[in-house]
Amino acid sequence: MRVASVLALSLLTAVPAMAASGDWRADAKRSDVRRIERLDEAWREALADARRDGHGRELRALGALVDPRVSLARPQPTPGTYRCRTIKLGSQLPGLSYVAYGWFRCRVALTPGGDLILEKTTGSQRQAGNLYPDAAKRLVFLGAVAWGTDEGRAEYGRSPERDQVGVFERVGSNQYRLALPWPQQESKLDILELRR
Repeated sequence: MRVASVLALSLLTAVPAMAASGDWRADAKRSDVRRIERLDEAWREALADARRDGHGRELRALGALVDPRVSLARPQPTPGTYRCRTIKLGSQLPGLSYVAYGWFRCRVALTPGGDLILEKTTGSQRQAGNLYPDAAKRLVFLGAVAWGTDEGRAEYGRSPERDQVGVFERVGSNQYRLALPWPQQESKLDILELRR
């Protein structure tokens, strides 16, 4: 009995405090719903910026990851650990229109209440949030980003400049992407790639 209580408590402390309602629109701010609605526009502008600035070869090398038309069945990731990296496309201000970071670690967890949680566990920018059912081939992410290695987990809705929303899809065998349109800083589209 005591082991079960400790295990349940450790699961609860390993995930964000906000429980998903089951309907992401009910939990999202209106401006964030609009960001999701403008995802196609973010893809078009971000890819156009990167190609215009001479990054066509890098984009081709990424294949399905940067093809907005690719969205495979069964988008729910299996709970566990993943390698993950961030790719920034487009630029909100004059600057870099393509940046690909190195690999870090991410985790997907299923809470006792049935919420699916995505968390980037290493690096200086660490997203954490809920993955909500949305359509047959996609989930919606509502989360926030923590900056620096000494900050705790950020939570959606507490600080607008940290809030992140996006669409989570499977793009290959054991390969997923979280497309974050119109992030608060730098790019027009951020992609968090996850691989087993």
